Amino acid sequence: MAIMQRDSLDEITRWEPFRGIERLHQEMNHLFDRLLHEGNGVERSLTFIPSAELEETDQAIQLKLEVPGMEAKDLDVEVTESAVSIKGERRSESKTEKKGVVRSEFRYGTFERVIPLPTPIKTSDVQAEYKNGLLTLTLPKAEAAPQSKVKVNIS
Repeated sequence: MAIMQRDSLDEITRWEPFRGIERLHQEMNHLFDRLLHEGNGVERSLTFIPSAELEETDQAIQLKLEVPGMEAKDLDVEVTESAVSIKGERRSESKTEKKGVVRSEFRYGTFERVIPLPTPIKTSDVQAEYKNGLLTLTLPKAEAAPQSKVKVNIS
């Protein structure tokens, strides 16, 4: 359905309501193309942020991070009583050959993720395991200091 719309006193144009949606679709495609491609058409590496899962028990916190395609030596893990910081460098290389044409891509980049912990932990007893792209940290909870009760006088 088209509705006639008057742009000025002398001219009538055809109004098409879906033209705006089509233009929005084109603009979104253009935006994503700019994010994914450099000016020369080579795909750019997007920022890598490892997925994390945190599980708490009475004795410890278990933190799992997915870091596929990396080796343990590429990871730097630091633990404080209240947070875990994971830094790493991701190097990825792919090479394909099709019909005599070789395409080779390299992706490099660093990442850092800081995960706050819900309770204080005992940093001296942290255990780590890395297997098949999954980093598992076992973070034993610190013994809670006894809470003291203080009466506050209000004047």
